[in-house]
Amino acid sequence: MPDRPLCFVLMPFGRKSDPAGGAAIDFDAVYQRGLRPGIEDAGMTPIRADEEKLGGIIHQAMFERLLLCDFAVADLTTANPNVLYELGVRHAARPRTTLTVYAAQKPLPFDVGLLRTQDYQLTAKNKLSAKSAERLRASTAEHLTSLRELARQEDVADSPLFQLVSAWRPQQLPAAAANSFREQVRSGEALKRRLEAVRRMAGSADTEPEEARATVHDLHASIRKTDTADLGVWTDLLLAYRALGDWSSMIEVHAEMPHRLRRQPAVRQLVAFAHNRLAEDPDTAHRDERRATALSLLDELEEERGASSETYGLRGRVFKAQWIETDAAGDHLAAAALLQKAVDQYVRGFEADWRDYYPGVNAVTLLDVQGTPVSLATKGELMPVVRYALEQRAQTEAVDYWVSATRLELAVLDDDPERAARALGECRSQQPERWQRSTTAGNLRLIRRARATRGVEVTWLDALISGLDRDRPSWVTPCP
Repeated sequence: MPDRPLCFVLMPFGRKSDPAGGAAIDFDAVYQRGLRPGIEDAGMTPIRADEEKLGGIIHQAMFERLLLCDFAVADLTTANPNVLYELGVRHAARPRTTLTVYAAQKPLPFDVGLLRTQDYQLTAKNKLSAKSAERLRASTAEHLTSLRELARQEDVADSPLFQLVSAWRPQQLPAAAANSFREQVRSGEALKRRLEAVRRMAGSADTEPEEARATVHDLHASIRKTDTADLGVWTDLLLAYRALGDWSSMIEVHAEMPHRLRRQPAVRQLVAFAHNRLAEDPDTAHRDERRATALSLLDELEEERGASSETYGLRGRVFKAQWIETDAAGDHLAAAALLQKAVDQYVRGFEADWRDYYPGVNAVTLLDVQGTPVSLATKGELMPVVRYALEQRAQTEAVDYWVSATRLELAVLDDDPERAARALGECRSQQPERWQRSTTAGNLRLIRRARATRGVEVTWLDALISGLDRDRPSWVTPCP
């Protein structure tokens, strides 16, 4: 069977704001339900620029894809600057085989408005309906099949540059470079699929820990040998180790990554997370140094990039872990100061981005744990805002484990057993990574202990905590 041509997809990742002020657009759904199956129906292999998940990285592998992929599809909806830049590079390098698409209700930028662009339909709430997804799939397959035929005609160009400047003929890369690129892409995509499978394994209560760990370690060894330039492979390896709760290996992977990837904010946040989680393990040596490293990484990131809800939230987690340890050791005065530092960081994180419910729910949880009149009053002010942020996110994104877990935690803080039971059912229907459910159970234990100390009835929380632990793989260590 001959090699399938590669089709590079230029588009935003995740949910992006609608410039017209509507609901956020889920570009992952557009890709998974419309573009990707359409490309496959046309007999091509789709390749997506997954490094954009880390904020956008223009690097050698990106340029190679723009220059050497046989075909390309560019989604111009929202006029994403990364997509427009990449489309410009593609049009300067290849005279033909580039298909542009956009959501019909959204205006196209002037400079690309004259392109022959395939549209697709979104609902009034910017969702891709099943009917529209099927139409997008069919039209994408049809147009790409036509492009394959037109590509055989040397005088047909879809690039405005080649159409308007007839003398423009850039030098082509050698055939050997194209063949090497094709092999690297196929190898990288295969590795990413296997790493994604490992992450799914890690959330299953039926998975043996040795099996999951052996698989990811074997993949890590393969990545070292290939010395891949595909940054997405390194990122997925980091996330696979996080799914296993293997914090030391996350730090090891970070040290092996290409420098340009190590410096990405999301990667630095992940490695700070790993250093702190490792410091929370009582069997870890030099735990204070691990925490100091985590805080140093976060401080450096804030100095370079400014306030970030994620950076503040991670810093709050460091102080929260220190508070738990210090309180357990009996130094209650120092513990109270650390608890206040954790609360302050979570509140500042929520203030940095009111849409991010993660630091918000941690803030209200620790305010409840503090239990002073001032803390409880502040908690009461923040709770409706956190709840609104959560439900707004749930309307524009698929309900994942953290949405369900946050609903559970907010229901507990509201003293609502019925709502908490429903949220627990949502949590149990998910397949989270090994550390996620343990984190939620740990937060409920903190609430239970603090309320019990204040003489509040808390026995109803035991069933919730037990329900979380019961579905946890046996090899996951529960949080305190």
